Amino acid sequence: MSSPADSPMSAESAKTPVNFRSGDDPWIRRRLMVSRLFLWACRIVTYSSLALLGVLLASIVWKSLGRISPDFVTSYTSFNPEKAGMLAGIWGSFWLVTLTGLFSIPVGIGSAVYLEELAKDSFIVRVIRVNLSNLAGVPSIVYGILGLTIFRPLMDWLATLFDGRHAVNVLGLFRIRLLQLQIFDACVLVGALTVSLVILPTVIIASQEALRAVPSTIRVASLALGATRWQTIWRQVLPAALPGISTGVILSISRAIGEAAPLMMVGVLTMTSLCPGGIESPLQVLTNPSRLLAVPFDQFTAMPVAIYDWSKQPDPQDRFSAVAAAGIVVLLAVLLTINATAMLVRARAARNLKW
Repeated sequence: MSSPADSPMSAESAKTPVNFRSGDDPWIRRRLMVSRLFLWACRIVTYSSLALLGVLLASIVWKSLGRISPDFVTSYTSFNPEKAGMLAGIWGSFWLVTLTGLFSIPVGIGSAVYLEELAKDSFIVRVIRVNLSNLAGVPSIVYGILGLTIFRPLMDWLATLFDGRHAVNVLGLFRIRLLQLQIFDACVLVGALTVSLVILPTVIIASQEALRAVPSTIRVASLALGATRWQTIWRQVLPAALPGISTGVILSISRAIGEAAPLMMVGVLTMTSLCPGGIESPLQVLTNPSRLLAVPFDQFTAMPVAIYDWSKQPDPQDRFSAVAAAGIVVLLAVLLTINATAMLVRARAARNLKW
């Protein structure tokens, strides 16, 4: 019986030396050269983008040096560039984002939980998922048109309904005393509802991806130990998906802060000397909490809207460009703070996971 070493194939392979050095093979050398070229192309694109971003940020900061100061964040907007400030825009953006979060976060996370954990894989569910992906790419100005068409007439109807009335009858059984509020059609509530439509698809998709990343073994083990479906979702799935959900939510909120087109479409103020509810500092919230009830129905402006208004102001000496640059610096500081918060929340939530 002949051994494998005595076969003709083995003899031929033994005569041909095997070379493992990549430099001696022209095909391998060509592939390595293409890989190195691709690596350098990626490096050049990355560093060029960072350099361009650095140049833009440096130019904005340099232009804002003549105007950025503590007085800039404590003053109202003005036609005088030396006195213009961001106080109304900061408080307007704060209340806008607060109400937007109250609307979009529960609805977005609840919708994601239903679509991923509770709903059956039916035709309607598949249509909803596809439409959510499409809605996430719709320009924000379209949502501004929707808010102008639906939410502003709703505020007009509420203003007409409550105008001059101190109480309303409920089914003829009892009366509810109404607060004497002045309801504006382009109020904080209208802006928050409109911006909620902008970020809601992103919140739902991010929450779906976070829930989908949770291992199915956690669900199976929880159900096998006797937990109900809701207990499994509330105590196991949601805590495990919290890092991804929190990151998606906070990044969506940061997008809401930078939106200007839908707010301008619904008709927010571009220049005002009043904060929503007359609240100019956190101390006023503690001393007079009743002002909070007037915030959703009051007029407002936002930081992106104020920046856009300053950038198009006619000024031969180009002084409003410095004011706009200072507003951009303040807006970037707020956005960077929110993004840093997102990273901290994600790291803390990921550290507490015990899989």
